[in-house]
Amino acid sequence: MSVDYDVIVIGAGNAGLAAAATLQRGGQRTLLVERHNVPGGAATSFVRGRFEFEVSLHQLGGMGGPGPLREILDEMDVTRRLRLIQDDELYRTVVPGVLDVTLPADWQGAVEVLDNHYPGNRAALTRFLGIVREVGLWQLTARANLHRLKEQTEWLSGLSDVRRYGLRTFREVLDEFFTDERLKFVLSSYWSYNGQLPSRMSFMDMARLLALFIETKPYQIVGGSQALSSAMLESFLEAGGEVRFNTSVDKIVTRGGRAVGVRLDDGETVSCRLVVSNAPSSTTYTRLLDPADVPAGVLRDLGSRRMGPSATALYLGLDAPAAELGFSTATNFLTADLDERTVARGMRSLEPAPFLLASCYDVRPTGFAPPGASQVNLVTIQYADPWEAVPVRDYQQAKAAYAASLLDLLKAIAPGVRDVIEEAEIATPVTFKRYLSQPGGAIYGFDQDAMDSWLFHEDDLKPNVPGLVLVSNWVTAGGYNSTIVTAARLSRRLLAVL
Repeated sequence: MSVDYDVIVIGAGNAGLAAAATLQRGGQRTLLVERHNVPGGAATSFVRGRFEFEVSLHQLGGMGGPGPLREILDEMDVTRRLRLIQDDELYRTVVPGVLDVTLPADWQGAVEVLDNHYPGNRAALTRFLGIVREVGLWQLTARANLHRLKEQTEWLSGLSDVRRYGLRTFREVLDEFFTDERLKFVLSSYWSYNGQLPSRMSFMDMARLLALFIETKPYQIVGGSQALSSAMLESFLEAGGEVRFNTSVDKIVTRGGRAVGVRLDDGETVSCRLVVSNAPSSTTYTRLLDPADVPAGVLRDLGSRRMGPSATALYLGLDAPAAELGFSTATNFLTADLDERTVARGMRSLEPAPFLLASCYDVRPTGFAPPGASQVNLVTIQYADPWEAVPVRDYQQAKAAYAASLLDLLKAIAPGVRDVIEEAEIATPVTFKRYLSQPGGAIYGFDQDAMDSWLFHEDDLKPNVPGLVLVSNWVTAGGYNSTIVTAARLSRRLLAVL
């Protein structure tokens, strides 16, 4: 019996675009279905006045040296379509009145800077960052090669530090090597890229992040994440792929327990040999599919998982250059104090923001702001619950108050920002839930603590329902590098069996 397409991909976010481009370029007739009118999901931008605002990308890892993302984008014929700017600095970490440290994107350079700030730790730093590098590079490689489990197990048998430290929390390992709380705080800055505080994040997850950005360097994209999304779509279309925007999938059609197509929001049914879903796991298994077609074990596993955090983001268009405002690095982490419990409370309340990530896209201009102006994105990690509890009549007032608290914290590095605000837009977890169709507005999928790592949920990427595979950030570690690389490599393996 003939089918309309070989593959139908649901959702044109990062993973959906990567899967669609890989499969189409591999010879599979692929239809990409997206409910919005542009590709990208969270990897996009929007315009207010003179400014184009980046929605979600802070730093792009995996593009330098032996970068896994560059390899994938090269294979998809995407890299040549992008203009990249390398950041020399990893990040700047500030606790007002306590510390202000800028780390270079270099292993030895990081040792030098940290030992200068906190003398007497050189040997421990060298040993610690050596372990971070080994564990991080192992995780980056092993996570993408689960189909070669025997090889990965043999490799792991010779990596004693990976076995010793990998599943401990990052905080536990820090405590083993260092006593200075300020030093430990600086080394923990990337926690927000995972959504878990250091006391809950596994060492291997933080090691992956540090290794990714130090080993392969952090980059900015001229034109932002929308340029990346558009480049992947362009590659897909040039290879003969078909995309339908402003189109939703109402149901994954099954026959005899196997996915055989999709029903669209206008009632049309389109058939295929394989469905690739970039929708959240819970949406795919409980709304798009008939639960009777989903193995009971998969549904039980879904019920055991915790929804991850969302974010509140304040997008600022500033009528002043970055250097004049006080921004010397693109990526800046600001926290009210050294106590992790302060941030933990803030993640589940509307108290004044205790933490923010300030991304300035014009330290080395990426094309978003007019000449002499700057675009800055202030993000804090929050769960949706406190925002969803706000009465509708009080929502705008709550947003304004929270935005003011973000600006108060930003004063530590950019005290004059309030005087030059030309455009401002705030998005809460309610906003992300609405625009991204993510449960709870979750930006990293499920809570990614030590026990929710891929090592304990290896079935996420397997076809639990025949004819269907999942590729979203709900089945892999969050972030651009992880979602794009995982989806592309999985699709590359699928080509061998389609």
